[in-house]
Amino acid sequence: MKFEGALHKMQVSLADPVHYQLNLAGSTVELHEHLGKRLRLTSLQAIHCIHCGRKTSKSFSQGYCYPCFRSLAQCDICIVSPEKCHYDQGTCREPEWGEDHCLQDHYIYLSNTSGVKVGITRHTQLPTRWIDQGAVQALAILKVSKRYYSGLIETVFKQFLNDKTNWRSMLKNHYSEVDLLAVFQDVWPQVKEQLNAELLDDLTVIAETETQQEISFPALKYPEKITSFNLDKNPVIEDTLMAIKGQYLIFEQGVINIRKYAGYEVSLEIL
Repeated sequence: MKFEGALHKMQVSLADPVHYQLNLAGSTVELHEHLGKRLRLTSLQAIHCIHCGRKTSKSFSQGYCYPCFRSLAQCDICIVSPEKCHYDQGTCREPEWGEDHCLQDHYIYLSNTSGVKVGITRHTQLPTRWIDQGAVQALAILKVSKRYYSGLIETVFKQFLNDKTNWRSMLKNHYSEVDLLAVFQDVWPQVKEQLNAELLDDLTVIAETETQQEISFPALKYPEKITSFNLDKNPVIEDTLMAIKGQYLIFEQGVINIRKYAGYEVSLEIL
């Protein structure tokens, strides 16, 4: 079987294990069904912006051409650092986009990837967000009315918990099981006392009413050593698919972050 098209992040659905779909030019590949098979992924030496379709020699912010990277709200610094949201200052690059994506309910959550971390996401993005980051356990703990508030609260949590994933440990599947509710109950009093009245009035504590989500990923074997494939340096990957976790394909000889190469024109052969 051979498929061609532009790469986009893999679509995921919660199952045991997680189901992964790769869409290439209208064709859908159920990647989780092909563990143990040899795949050939070939870069066709062309990149197109995932927003406007413009051909570009370099991808910015996981799939955008430079003009879109500079002009789109979804590429602004506040997407990475939501506490820097400037919508209320009237300087949002795309106010309507901000209303649809940022002025919506957001969750603050705890997840276990390579260890416990704190994160935020829009209410419509669970459990997708957890799966995309390779979390094996996750729990929504707080709900707020907009992204800006979630960023401010996350900043306080970061005094006590990590907000980053050790991606190498995540791909090796190195983790210890954790009671995330107990972690929240331990740090929440310290976080709460640093929040102002505006944030306290807006937030809803949901940790005690939510169920901790356990997530398993499709895998025959996880790697002991992590080596990354680079389509810019080596345009052909031919290897046996051993696991899928986060947005990574894990082969016998290396791993590739599919999201990193969004917009790249490729062919995928299942041998």
